[in-house]
Amino acid sequence: MNERLPMFPIGAVLFPGVTLPLRVFEDRYRAMVHHLLRQDEEERHFGTVAIREGYEVGDTGAQSLYRVGVKLLITEVEQHDDDSFDLEVLAVDRIRMDSLISSGDFPVADVEEIPEEHVAVPRAIVDTARATFTAYRAALLEFREDPFTGSLPKDPEFLSWTISATTPLPMPDRQALLEAPDAGIRLGMVTDLLRAELKAMNVIPSLPATEVARTKWSPN
Repeated sequence: MNERLPMFPIGAVLFPGVTLPLRVFEDRYRAMVHHLLRQDEEERHFGTVAIREGYEVGDTGAQSLYRVGVKLLITEVEQHDDDSFDLEVLAVDRIRMDSLISSGDFPVADVEEIPEEHVAVPRAIVDTARATFTAYRAALLEFREDPFTGSLPKDPEFLSWTISATTPLPMPDRQALLEAPDAGIRLGMVTDLLRAELKAMNVIPSLPATEVARTKWSPN
């Protein structure tokens, strides 16, 4: 299904199921929030894609964007006296963006939802991914806090999104995980990436390649 959505590019790759806070203070995105608040609560959707090159703020802005991102739903909103907003949003679906249209009050784009391909994932792939992620978390505790709390999901699809979202990897790797067509492929990819991180950490003790998973996202 194709639809036109307000768009809010940010400097991070998000995954379905992720909830995060957003601070909105630029005029174009404040206009976007005002527009969305005039909609019914269940219709307050906008899209986001990661910025490949460029900046989140200013007149020059993003110079290059990834095309695959996620649709976000506003779940909580707080408006301040200066007309800025604090939002809490939930990523609900993957989308593929057509060209960004920036001529209006806020950016919009025609987008297409990308359905997850539901496949039977072999138990060995699931168990290996869980074990590798557990080993990675244990190794990471020498340098920083555990990136995940709670129990890992048993469902392969939810597991693939959880590990992908909470592992601090470089943006191109996270984007590749977002674009993977199904949970089996995604779990295999993230397992290989975690093994490479573990090998590097064992040879040269250091922090992982990026701190994006623990950074507060401020998309404007």
